Amino acid sequence: MTRRHGRILAFQALFAWELGNNAPDELSSFPWCQESVADDGELAFSRLMFLGALEHIEEIDSRIKAHLVNWEFGRVNKVDLSILRLGVYTLLYQRDTHPTIVINEAVDIAKEFSSDESYKFINAVLDNIKKERGEA
Repeated sequence: MTRRHGRILAFQALFAWELGNNAPDELSSFPWCQESVADDGELAFSRLMFLGALEHIEEIDSRIKAHLVNWEFGRVNKVDLSILRLGVYTLLYQRDTHPTIVINEAVDIAKEFSSDESYKFINAVLDNIKKERGEA
């Protein structure tokens, strides 16, 4: 499994959590992922991001809300919201990952899993949060 695949698993878990049908403990075992796809260390990366985002969900959502222009938080597509939450978590709490990588990964996940134009929205929100952090 690659880091990208790990991010995708974390995004999928955040999306499933947002839908409200499963507990975080259940989702953090990634039951939809075949065992042959990832080893324990690789799943730990996904679990760290998923559970970390949930742990800081209020601050993450607050940051997202602050950067929505002419849009209500409740109207954000749930796929896009899950991608944003993962990106914001990584920008704020995994400072060893360069912000450009975080944004590029989020944009790529949006291109694969969301609507045709969503990646632009995700890019703009994450870029503004990156700038707020004091990075150009």
